[in-house]
Amino acid sequence: MSYVEWLAKIRSADKSSAIQGTVRKVHYTFQDGTEMAEEYSTETGCVLRRAWKVRSDLLRKDDWEIELGEPIPKALKNGDEFALQEAATEPLLSKRVTRNCIEWRIRNLPYPLSTYTITCEGDARTITVRTSNKKYFKKIVVPEFQRCNFPPKVEDLMVKHQYNTLIISYKKPPILVEMEKATLTELQSVETVEYDNIQCGDLLKGLIGG
Repeated sequence: MSYVEWLAKIRSADKSSAIQGTVRKVHYTFQDGTEMAEEYSTETGCVLRRAWKVRSDLLRKDDWEIELGEPIPKALKNGDEFALQEAATEPLLSKRVTRNCIEWRIRNLPYPLSTYTITCEGDARTITVRTSNKKYFKKIVVPEFQRCNFPPKVEDLMVKHQYNTLIISYKKPPILVEMEKATLTELQSVETVEYDNIQCGDLLKGLIGG
C-alpha cells in the first residue's frame, strides 16, 4: 500500500464521529467490509488508539485487535483473574504516537541496555528486537511505514532502558507527518456529535473505549 492508496481508502470509507470529553472517536467502515476505530486527542490532534475489528470463527464473535495504544489484557476480556496475574510478568509491548515520534515500550524486560540488539528491515517495514541472552525476540510490524511506503533506518532509532522497560523511539519521517495531516483534514468534513459521559456508553458501543 502507498500513501495515496491509504488516503483513498480513508476518503471512501463510511465514517462516524463523536466526542467524549477531550477524546474524539471515529469509526470507519471500508468498502471491503473491514472496520477500524480511532481515538484522537482534541487537544493535540494525536491518535491515542487505533484498532481493527476482527472476526473469530472459533468463538463466532467479533473482537478488536489493537494496533496503537495500550493493549487490553486478555484476562479483562474473559474474566480470568489467574491469567491477569501471570500476564503481569510477561513482556508487554505497547505503542503510542506523539506529534514528532512513534514510540514503543516493552515492559517487564529487566536486562541492561547492552543486552538488546535492535535492527530495521527496510523492505518489510519492520523493527526487530532481540537479546544476547536469547530471552526475548520480537519483530515489530509498523503499519504506518507500510502505508506510506517508508523503509525505516536503524540510525534513526532512539533507544533507552529504564524501570524494566525498553523504550524505542523513531522520529516521524516527513511523508508520515504529511499523511497524518491529510487524514485530519479529511476528518474535518465528518459530522461529529458530542455526548456526555452518561450517554456515551450506550451510543458509542461500536467505537473503542465507548
